[in-house]
Amino acid sequence: MTETASAPAQETPKGTPVVEARNIVAGYLPGINILNGCSLTAYPGEMIGIIGPNGAGKSTLLKAMFGLVRVHEGEVLLHGEDITNAKTNRLVEMGVGFVPQNNNVFPSLTIEENLRMGLFLRPKKIGSRLAAMWDLFPVLHERRTQRAGGLSGGERQSLAMARALMMEPSVLLLDEPSAGLSPVRQDETFLRTRRINQTGVCVVMVEQNARRCLQICHRGYVLDQGRDAYTGSGRELANDPKVIELYLGTLATDLDDEAPA
Repeated sequence: MTETASAPAQETPKGTPVVEARNIVAGYLPGINILNGCSLTAYPGEMIGIIGPNGAGKSTLLKAMFGLVRVHEGEVLLHGEDITNAKTNRLVEMGVGFVPQNNNVFPSLTIEENLRMGLFLRPKKIGSRLAAMWDLFPVLHERRTQRAGGLSGGERQSLAMARALMMEPSVLLLDEPSAGLSPVRQDETFLRTRRINQTGVCVVMVEQNARRCLQICHRGYVLDQGRDAYTGSGRELANDPKVIELYLGTLATDLDDEAPA
């Protein structure tokens, strides 16, 4: 693959945010919070990366935004409308797509059947949305009659993204899209995520691979102990001495060499 995932040009965010998380306090058990007042804002056309150490609350933040973890304090807004603790089916109808890290496809169904499941709320649009997904994911089109259980990890990730995109979401939440993939498949996943973003879909992505995440995202958030530790553009975070010392280490040197001026 000759194409590389490099940092996009940073533009000043404009307009009403697509999605906001404001001072979120949330957790899985009563009285035990994983998130302790973290916030996030994503504007139209942006790709946002969330990085940080294990246990920082990165995936919990996405799940709280998608109604899978109870928000005890704070609020989540979609195009300015309060969606805090809304049911997931309502969020999907409103334009929020979510791709979990694991168990993200129906293994007994074919690729095409998986995609059709992603549009069960709008069956009249199946033809046009399938065509759009075949164009974005040509490998899935070639293997559309194959059962999803026989796909590789990278192919499953592509299918999960495609199914979430069937409803034409305005924001796509990705939880560790490169987890468990080989370096080559990881790069393919990052490139595919960039293409999705370039179609106009706002992307909010949690990633353990901080180096690659900062390369492709417009802006990033560093979470630590359920709070925002740092935020800025990918280049700003990659060159921040404290971020380098605490979270990136030698990865920052490689990123600085590859990121465009």
